Amino acid sequence: MSGATGEGHRPDASTVAARVGAFSHRSRRRVDPASLPEVRSSRDGSMRPARRAAVAVVVLDDPTRGPGVLLTRRTSKLRDHPGQFALPGGSLDPGEDAVTAGLRELDEELGLRLGPADVVGLLDDYPTRSGFVITPVVMTTSAPLDSLAPSPDEVARLYHVTLDELDVEPNYLEIPESDRPVVQLPIVGHRVHAPTAAVLLQFTEVALHGRPTRVDGLEQPVFAWR
Repeated sequence: MSGATGEGHRPDASTVAARVGAFSHRSRRRVDPASLPEVRSSRDGSMRPARRAAVAVVVLDDPTRGPGVLLTRRTSKLRDHPGQFALPGGSLDPGEDAVTAGLRELDEELGLRLGPADVVGLLDDYPTRSGFVITPVVMTTSAPLDSLAPSPDEVARLYHVTLDELDVEPNYLEIPESDRPVVQLPIVGHRVHAPTAAVLLQFTEVALHGRPTRVDGLEQPVFAWR
């Protein structure tokens, strides 16, 4: 799928926005949570239907580092997916759409308040093993990275992954529990897994290379199924 292009061929912010916007309007795949099977809740063991969630894929143009995507590592005290790499996001509240939820979660987690005018488009819905349909909301802004205020209750560490750092070859692993390959992105000195890796891979393909690559055939590691 992805392949490094070299810094001299890196698209500018307007090209990234145009590519994501075109993909969002012409090619984006939507998934209805009602079409998915119920999952067992990790909290009380009961069965529940799939729910909608949103993540913010923020292309932040830092005056020193240039444009890059914001990535977090969740604190170990969170009830869901503690210590995992993640994009700012969460479940939709009643009455919210994906854009509204993505903007709200970004403000709550990183203290970055953006508006609908900063949203350039949506990527494919990604159904997770834990019973969510994630809608990635892509937005762009210019701000110093050190002006952000990550919530200590939710964010253990904030990363700014430049577009060059993000444009790496993914790893694919076979596991006995699934016939789909597990995807990993070797970034920030770690191996980031799906769903975050799948979302970032599609963003890289669409925004940096202009390729409408699908990622719904990529699996999460078993530890993220709950």
